[in-house]
Amino acid sequence: MERYIGIDVHRDSSTICVLSAAGKRVRRDIVETNGLALVSYIRKLSGTLHVCVEEGTWSEWLYEILSPHASELVVYQNVWTPGAKSDAIDAHGLAEKLRIGQAGPGVFKAPKRYRNLREWAHVYQALTQDTTRAKNRLKSLLQRRGVRCLGTSVYDPQQREEWLEQLPAAMRLPAKLLGIELDCVTELKAEAEAALVKASHRVRISKILETAPGIGPIRAAVLIATVITPHRFRSKRQFWSYCGFAVVTRSSADWVPTKGGWIRVQAVRTRGLNRNHNPTLKAIFKGAAFTAIHQTKTDHPLRVAYARLLDSGTRPPLARLTIARKIAATVLAMWKNEEVYKAVS
Repeated sequence: MERYIGIDVHRDSSTICVLSAAGKRVRRDIVETNGLALVSYIRKLSGTLHVCVEEGTWSEWLYEILSPHASELVVYQNVWTPGAKSDAIDAHGLAEKLRIGQAGPGVFKAPKRYRNLREWAHVYQALTQDTTRAKNRLKSLLQRRGVRCLGTSVYDPQQREEWLEQLPAAMRLPAKLLGIELDCVTELKAEAEAALVKASHRVRISKILETAPGIGPIRAAVLIATVITPHRFRSKRQFWSYCGFAVVTRSSADWVPTKGGWIRVQAVRTRGLNRNHNPTLKAIFKGAAFTAIHQTKTDHPLRVAYARLLDSGTRPPLARLTIARKIAATVLAMWKNEEVYKAVS
């Protein structure tokens, strides 16, 4: 007896819809968003249980507590659709998508693997964003008064007073407070960075990945915390798609009639990169490509490959993308085989 269960989770309550294999609603209940209550509800159900929850704040916790009590637990990446919406509709929709096989492969979850490293990666990325925002706020305040603040000296606490003197008296204290905010966030980011690298070095593969071109301790740590395991990807093409490097071709009106029947139009198709990707990985490998191009030796294979692409007429952004794809494929192979990087001319 198959049971398909959709759970729409909110802070206080969770709406649960149970469907039969034929799609008939067996029951619908409201349960408190509490680990014990949710587990107790699932354990009371009989048959082979297939559970579907939506990707979000609660998904990793739900996966951890409910997966031991279900035959299948899928975390669905929701796609917005127009129409009526309610907790009951959402829960029923999750169960129905799972029943008819439209819940997709599901979002990868491994809550017990590298938990400490993953938490530090989240904190480091959040503090990096906060640091960037604090810098932008401070520089924006100066530019509003026509102060030309090129470079990074405006962020230096030792030189900040010189910049503040160029502001009217009414704006100096607000600018000073923004500077203090920047100093505090920068200090916290440095502490998080040190803790992230320390947690990363407890994982054996991290020092292997750090040998890849453009992948230092920070990028290796965030990479491990994001991917968890390379065996999720059968080949480099699946990994490229996850990183946002897969080439997508779009066309329309492909067929035209002729006297002999239908023929396919040999028209130039619109091409681009896939949009459903992990932005963190895309930033890591694009940054690694930039580092490999500009900070490696002139005879490094990747730098030589980049120069060869430019000589053949490839535009610099596309050439950098090609190098990023090469680094991504190399990192995946290194990770799977647990081998350090060896440059091959």
